[in-house]
Amino acid sequence: MHALAPVLVLVAAATVPAQNPSEAAAAADLRGGKGLIATKVYSEAEDQKLLAQFEGLRVADITDGMDAVGLQNVGLMDPEIHPVWKDPKTFRHRFIGIAVTARYVPTQHAQAGRRATTKEYDAWSGDWYDKVSPETYMALLRKGSALVIDDAERADVGSIGSYNILEWKLHGMVGVVTNATARDLDEVETEAVPLYFRHPGRGIRPGRNELESVNRPITCGGVLVMPGDVVAADGDGVVVVPRAVAEDVARYAHQIIDGDKAGRRDLYKQAGLPSDPSVK
Repeated sequence: MHALAPVLVLVAAATVPAQNPSEAAAAADLRGGKGLIATKVYSEAEDQKLLAQFEGLRVADITDGMDAVGLQNVGLMDPEIHPVWKDPKTFRHRFIGIAVTARYVPTQHAQAGRRATTKEYDAWSGDWYDKVSPETYMALLRKGSALVIDDAERADVGSIGSYNILEWKLHGMVGVVTNATARDLDEVETEAVPLYFRHPGRGIRPGRNELESVNRPITCGGVLVMPGDVVAADGDGVVVVPRAVAEDVARYAHQIIDGDKAGRRDLYKQAGLPSDPSVK
């Protein structure tokens, strides 16, 4: 028998086509990071005019309005995003506002570890608040703002607490929504600041998350939230109305709630129930 001669297989080296100058420039622009959805800017007067059209509406009515403009199941946040507290008599837990957005992400920075003194730990923590995980979005809050936060969902972090949520309210904010956590919940309820969240978080931000962006498109509760969108929240959850269709949604929603109130006023009379804010 003859031994088989070795077979040499030549593989041509793959070649990568060279980019032309315009493609190279576009790639360089993208490589540094680029937001592809623009943030539109609205005046406070424009916001107030739009909010006036939503006055008195419920999440259910607004959802019907979204259906009427062809946006069934659009903007409805996951039902797990729920109110921290409720006021069933005067409905202080409800709010309708204009979205200001922020996005926190899990950190890759090193933890504090054991510091020699608590003073050193406090300095490290303060530096984190100032440079890594600040609240720069507070400068954007004004009358009628709704702060919507996309946070590090798996981190046990209370990015929202009794101090900062009250400070935000003093800047004109009407309510907060987060897809993650908050802490100091007893005090938040006492302060009566509307807050919608997924579950409690106990830790502070240093060592846990960092601020990625402010007033950019975010995802919260499974839906897109654009700065300037209308955000409504009550016992039924949270709905986000795209700015472009907001007036049409509000117009239809008022038809729904007006009919509902009229019908329930008749039922109240038949049942002998006293009038309450939900039918006025």
